[in-house]
Amino acid sequence: MKHVMLLLLLTSLLFATLAYGQSAKSSATAAAPQSSASGTPSTPPTIGSAIDREISIIEKEVVEAAEAMPEDKFDFSPEKLNISGSDYKGVRTFGQQLKHVAASNYLIWSPITGEKAPDTVNDGKGPDNMTAKVDIIKYLKDSFAFGHKAVATLNASNLVQPISSGSGRPTTRLFLATFAAAHAFDHYGQLVEYLRMNGIIPPASRGQ
Repeated sequence: MKHVMLLLLLTSLLFATLAYGQSAKSSATAAAPQSSASGTPSTPPTIGSAIDREISIIEKEVVEAAEAMPEDKFDFSPEKLNISGSDYKGVRTFGQQLKHVAASNYLIWSPITGEKAPDTVNDGKGPDNMTAKVDIIKYLKDSFAFGHKAVATLNASNLVQPISSGSGRPTTRLFLATFAAAHAFDHYGQLVEYLRMNGIIPPASRGQ
């Protein structure tokens, strides 16, 4: 009988020990920082990363719109449709819209770091002799890369520090960082219309 009682006592102690160990493990897991799939702790958001995310959104939409338009339509503008009662005379072509977005990206974002915009900005028009689809898209992508690099330098101490824009007007890095994205969104709306006038559904509107 004593042996049976001793066995029951040891069994009870064993289960109690296992239960405590499992509880301690669960507590440690709950207290540990959240990790990414790679096993490294996730990085908390910053001012720069928040704005960078916005830039990534418009970059994806504009670049995909550019890639969706056939190269022989890069010289298209609504003026070619001769719509009765319209006033499209002299508006930018599809390719010129893209070059304008890219050149403006450089001009707007460059004062954030003080880095000189490339000579190809051409007063916001981009290179006049650049007409090939592949070259225009590369120019566009490079301009967004320039923006990602610029906003990575933003922090609480320099965000609203007075600086001068490319035109010499007083401004802040916060305004320039966000205005470039807003400007690109404006032209994205025009690019969408150009695509639809040619029977092309913009990639962002196609759904999954």
